[in-house]
Amino acid sequence: MVSSVPRLVIAAPSSGSGKTTVATGLMAALAGRGFAVSPHKVGPDYIDPGYHSLATGRVGRNLDAYLCGPELVAPLFAHGARGCDIAVVEGVMGLYDGAAGEGELASTAQVAKLLRAPVVLVVDASAQSRSVAALVHGFVSWDPEVRVGGVILNKVASDRHEGLLREALESVGVPVMGVLRRAARVETPSRHLGLVPVAERGAQAVGAVDAMAALVAAGCDVSGLVALARSAGPLQGAGWDAGEALVSSPPPPLPFPSPGASPPDPLCAVPRAPSGAVRVAVAGGRAFTFSYAEHAELLSAAGAEVVTFDPLRDEELPEGTAGLVIGGGFPEMYAAELSANEPMRKAVAELALTGAPVAAECAGLLYLCRELDGLPLCGVLDASARMSGRLTLGYRDAVAVSDSVLAVAGTRMRGHEFHRTVVDPGAGDAPAWGMRAPERRVEGFVQRGVHASYLHTHWASVPGVARRFVERCRTS
Repeated sequence: MVSSVPRLVIAAPSSGSGKTTVATGLMAALAGRGFAVSPHKVGPDYIDPGYHSLATGRVGRNLDAYLCGPELVAPLFAHGARGCDIAVVEGVMGLYDGAAGEGELASTAQVAKLLRAPVVLVVDASAQSRSVAALVHGFVSWDPEVRVGGVILNKVASDRHEGLLREALESVGVPVMGVLRRAARVETPSRHLGLVPVAERGAQAVGAVDAMAALVAAGCDVSGLVALARSAGPLQGAGWDAGEALVSSPPPPLPFPSPGASPPDPLCAVPRAPSGAVRVAVAGGRAFTFSYAEHAELLSAAGAEVVTFDPLRDEELPEGTAGLVIGGGFPEMYAAELSANEPMRKAVAELALTGAPVAAECAGLLYLCRELDGLPLCGVLDASARMSGRLTLGYRDAVAVSDSVLAVAGTRMRGHEFHRTVVDPGAGDAPAWGMRAPERRVEGFVQRGVHASYLHTHWASVPGVARRFVERCRTS
């Protein structure tokens, strides 16, 4: 299969340069012109894809070469972009920044190369003039395989400032495809874990995206950016399908690996899921906004009917719930409301007590604890949680320590941690994961049908996780 969807990558020299403003604004501006736009985000970030979805009317998808492996980047892209006129990929951090100590792995540059996509470099020009040429030249020449097809100058102070920047960039040979002035109306509020998610801002988020679209439409050569996207090379063999992916199982069981051990072959054929859907309830609402679109697709392909519920507002689980998925989000911001919804807390605890499969990541882990900052929660786990001043952030190389509803002991997965909370104790008698890197430790809880952990994982990397979960829903 060959994917020829026009595409470009919006990158920057560093974080804070304006990638999200430009990428989201461009997506919305293109959608406003009648394009079917496929939105993507490099890395594990859950929040930016929410703004992308608002801009395009399509689900935002992540492209993460660390979590899923470089070989899945193009297929997952083609899957998300199927039927679209154009795709816009927002980068992560600086263009060449990736997983710590792993070279280019998971960097925007690597993803751009895997997608054969041209790059547009967004430069914060607020404190420079002629030096911008040296900066852009360095990024253009660092890796000849990365094609920087244009520059967008952000936070330009005046017409005179713009003239100085354009004159300096003439010698670099990369066209200026946009000039944006500083605009307070496009700024989005942040807090301890980044931008405030779309689901929490409502009409304010809509207004911010509209302002981004207007800024990009007025300050950028949108037609030129479309032409650049159409210059992307074809992707050979691209295409991912949740049903087809389920022919792959988790890696075979291994003892706890030693540092430097080679990963097993992850591909092993397994039969298709039996017919007849079981109902899997997925937490949503303002407190639980972190999820990857492919998780629901894999669950559906494995034979689940996926329904959502809001632990803040709903007082009972969806009728017939056979399994529960509680992903990430911000329960610390809504602890009082979650605690006050006693009927839902009891419903979750009662379901877990039956042995039904429950998969909880990060925010889900906190929700299952006895308490968070002294406020009672579900009490499924004999552990308490509290806010901390310390940010825990980074990729993790992990192996399943205990057999669970997600994986057999020894299954190796990569994940991501991102939280400012602490759970005490940090692991149960049967831990969920053993971390191989960057430090060796055990973490999380496996008890009855519950698998709860801080680790965010992307199930597309090991589709057997979804298959195993749904099969346990059938038999529990």
